[in-house]
Amino acid sequence: MRHGDKIKNLSRTASHRKALLTNLAIELIQHKRIVTTLTKAKALRTWIEPIITKSKDNSTHSRRIVFSYLQNKEAVTELFSTVAEKIASRPGGYTRILKLGIRTGDNAEKAMIELVDFNEIYGKGKGEAAAPAKKTRRAGSAKKKVEAKADEAVAPAAEETKEEKSAE
Repeated sequence: MRHGDKIKNLSRTASHRKALLTNLAIELIQHKRIVTTLTKAKALRTWIEPIITKSKDNSTHSRRIVFSYLQNKEAVTELFSTVAEKIASRPGGYTRILKLGIRTGDNAEKAMIELVDFNEIYGKGKGEAAAPAKKTRRAGSAKKKVEAKADEAVAPAAEETKEEKSAE
C-alpha cells in the first residue's frame, strides 16, 4: 500500500529519477518550455519550484545549493540572471502545465511545461500595464428585476394604445 507516499517514482530508481529531473530542469531553464509526459511534468513542477525560489536570492550560498541540484553552470547562470529577474515579484507558481493530448506510439498523455513569465501569449506583453481587476456587481440581479418591472409597466400601456386605435 502507498499510504502517505507523495513522491512520484516514475518507475525509476532514486538516482535515475534524480538524473531525469535534473535533465528536464536544465532543459526547462534553457528553453523556457518543454514537451514531456504529463506525469513527468507534474513531478518536475514540484522539483523545480523550490530551486527557482532559491534563485531569487543571488548569493554565493544559494548559487552553490542550486548548482548541487542542477550540475550545469550555464543553467545556473541563466537561472540567476534571466529567470530570476522576471520572477522577482512572483510569490510562487513559476511554471504552467498545458495538456497536449495523447502520443500515438504508446498512448501516453503529453504535456507542455513552461515558465509562466516567459510566455508572451498568456502574460501581459512588454511595456503594457496590467489591466485593473474587474469589479463584480453583486446587486446586478436586483437591478435587472427593477428594469423588468419597468418594462412590464410600459408594455400594458402600449397594449392599451393599440386597443384604442383598433376600436376607432
